Amino acid sequence: MMLTGIAIWLITIAAALVLWRRDRPALAKGGRFAVGTLKNVLPIMLLALPMAGFLTVLVPDRFAAILFGAETGLRGHLLATVVGALIPGGPFVSFPIVLALWNSGAGAAQMVTLISAWSVLAVNRVIVWEAPLMGWRFVLLRLVTGFWLPLASGLLAEAMLALLPPGSIGR
Repeated sequence: MMLTGIAIWLITIAAALVLWRRDRPALAKGGRFAVGTLKNVLPIMLLALPMAGFLTVLVPDRFAAILFGAETGLRGHLLATVVGALIPGGPFVSFPIVLALWNSGAGAAQMVTLISAWSVLAVNRVIVWEAPLMGWRFVLLRLVTGFWLPLASGLLAEAMLALLPPGSIGR
């Protein structure tokens, strides 16, 4: 994580320097955008991080292992697909839930399936945004052509994990 943070800071500083030299009003505009985004995201993060901690403690040990553990096979992937599709909201809601499941014994490949289903199938997003804006014909086209992606990504992750040394991905 530290390397990611360093890379983000370096890119940010480089972009700011380029804008400072080329277009100072654009630098100010970018700064205002960043501050505005931070004002929107920070309150959510201040709630989401404690939620992740509380959920991690509330979800009983090994609870997720029973439902989504590495040994649950296809059943675990199918359940992860359904649960992922039903998780409402954005990453500030979904990732604390995923973290709680992960800490309660969910398998890595099953969590790939769950996150993929949340990304691709999200029922809440379909109802609130996609159908009203794009229409149900478009929604149907997208879902029919992409419903298999979460399961495929999880099963591919499982195959890849089988090739890695034990414990190379995990808690």
